[in-house]
Amino acid sequence: AGSQLREIFDKINNLLSGKSVLSGGRTVSVTQHPQGLDFVYYKLAEKFVNQGEEEVASHHDAAFPIAVVASGIWELHPRVGDLFLAHLHKKCPYSVPFYPALKEGTSMEEYQRMLGYQVKDSKVEEQDHFLKRMSGLIRLYAAIIQLRWPYGNKQGPHPHGLNYGWRWLAQMLNMEPLADVTATLLLDFLEVCGNALMKQYQVQFWKMMLLIREDYIPRIEAITTSGQMGSLMRFKQFLEKCLQQKEIPLPKGALQSSFWRS
Repeated sequence: AGSQLREIFDKINNLLSGKSVLSGGRTVSVTQHPQGLDFVYYKLAEKFVNQGEEEVASHHDAAFPIAVVASGIWELHPRVGDLFLAHLHKKCPYSVPFYPALKEGTSMEEYQRMLGYQVKDSKVEEQDHFLKRMSGLIRLYAAIIQLRWPYGNKQGPHPHGLNYGWRWLAQMLNMEPLADVTATLLLDFLEVCGNALMKQYQVQFWKMMLLIREDYIPRIEAITTSGQMGSLMRFKQFLEKCLQQKEIPLPKGALQSSFWRS
């Protein structure tokens, strides 16, 4: 509920502002240690990113409540935003977007970690589990860039707004696609913030959509094997429907004004 989200936001904001906060049955304050605030900034940013790969990966709708809190905290405490991006880019290089190249002297295990895979005891996680986590992270990022905490003062611009989403999309299309990964993440991103980008960029946005259909999807098809077709087909269907209807629907789970009265 909206009221619960406000409580969570206020508690985090109070903690970062140096006030005493009740946590785990005891009162804590960042002033208790000279590096207390730095530590809390770091851990909080890490927690937001973890929520992307755990909560949002399993429940897509969770992206919006988490993102609206993260966006509001970012606005008031810019250091959290810098650290959020650092954690996000490390866990999900595709959020930069960046596809790390295999360099001489890098072990395969280390390279897979650089690509975002979890490697435990020399065993690499399954591809579907990997894609699910990456989807969660991209969805959280796509939600943050379009959401603002509704109770802020809204004086300045969004600390990391839709222009970063436009840049991400443009950079993705300037890179050679990766089988499975590219189609999955483009669909995740456009499902979550396509509607907001469409409203902001209008004609330019639809030019971008046509470019994806005419030029980029054939490039994804060229590198996709028959076993990897699922994500590409879902992306194609989504794109065709949007181009036919000249509309990208509001994302499922988006926070309506009524939510804040709950």
